[in-house]
Amino acid sequence: MSERMRRVNSVLREVIADEVEDLKDPRLGFVTITGVDTAPNLRRATVYYSVLGTPEVAASTQAALDAAAPRVSRVIGGQVRMKYTPTLSFVVDDAIVRASRIGEALRKIHDEEE
Repeated sequence: MSERMRRVNSVLREVIADEVEDLKDPRLGFVTITGVDTAPNLRRATVYYSVLGTPEVAASTQAALDAAAPRVSRVIGGQVRMKYTPTLSFVVDDAIVRASRIGEALRKIHDEEE
């Protein structure tokens, strides 16, 4: 990935995180924006997030973020000077869940060795 795309992704992540924090949707759980991957043509951006809670909370949070995507895109258009304002799609970042499972497996192995 080029340095330019890294900067674009970083700026978008900050703007999106600020806007998601300001959302008043009651379906929204405790969300952390973990990353953004913007297409090279700047027309689409995948926003990765993590959410604390049960699968029901995760599902309602996904619905809330999908509903807020046009609003967040408008905010990006107003705050970030880009050739195109990307269409956003929100995706759960499963890296945190996988890391937790790996940590738990390592603890089990460690406990079994003792």
